[in-house]
Amino acid sequence: MEDKFTNLWQDWHQDLIRFARYDVPKLLAILLLAFILIRLLSIITRKLVEISKRSSTGGAVRAQQISTVVGVIRSFGVFLITLVAIMQVLQVFNINIAPLLASAGIAGLAIGFGAQTLVKDVINGFFILAENQFEVGESIRAAGVQGTVEEITMRRTILRDLDGTIHVIPNSKIEIVSNMTRDWSQVRLHISTDYNENSDKVIQVLHEVAQELYNDPAFHDYLVAEPEVPGIERVTGNEVDYLMLAKVRPGKQYEVARELRRRIKQCFEKNKIKAGAPTQVIVGQLPAPQK
Repeated sequence: MEDKFTNLWQDWHQDLIRFARYDVPKLLAILLLAFILIRLLSIITRKLVEISKRSSTGGAVRAQQISTVVGVIRSFGVFLITLVAIMQVLQVFNINIAPLLASAGIAGLAIGFGAQTLVKDVINGFFILAENQFEVGESIRAAGVQGTVEEITMRRTILRDLDGTIHVIPNSKIEIVSNMTRDWSQVRLHISTDYNENSDKVIQVLHEVAQELYNDPAFHDYLVAEPEVPGIERVTGNEVDYLMLAKVRPGKQYEVARELRRRIKQCFEKNKIKAGAPTQVIVGQLPAPQK
């Protein structure tokens, strides 16, 4: 019996020496490398946030979005580094990780099938924030809804339309985004006059309105350039349509359009220019032909 204990102790002693000589340095190297990589990742992502905040023109909201995206990247990186480190540690202890990987794969598939919509929401939300496709306060059209962006998260986007209705859109449903207030917007006005009005006179009056608005201090900062009057857009049987274009600052298109309409109406009244009348369409039955 004593010989058995002696042999057992010798085996343990040899294993302990072998573990201390070969395995402990491996474990320390794995843990040290994982720690260094996580620290480097934290430093790099923190610097990225600082640089992005300094170069961002979107204010505090955009800065928060950048922090969210970088936080997701950092968390994912820490998860990967930790996972690889754990696998390496298990291999040092001669633990077969193949069954663990197989179990994790099966569990991942089950979770993926059950939460694939949520995963799509988060992935799409990540790219929306990372690519800065739109920001809070901008007017966009997405998933068949047009409105002002109230909030953006990794999972959903909230829009408020002109009626004040709140629309909560999962990010996975956002495939095509039309941003009406990025960099600049454009007012596109169609002005109709009576067919018999002098076209040159009408165009001259519209140019005067455009120049007056551009030189008005109350509206000058709203405009990127002086409004343009390309000319006649369409001619029908009883009216002529003229086109006016105004490139404006983001979100100012509605205010500028209302002011242009008001001034155009005043100038038409002052110059006795008759506005175009809508075409009348009579719906009914024709009288029966006389025999």
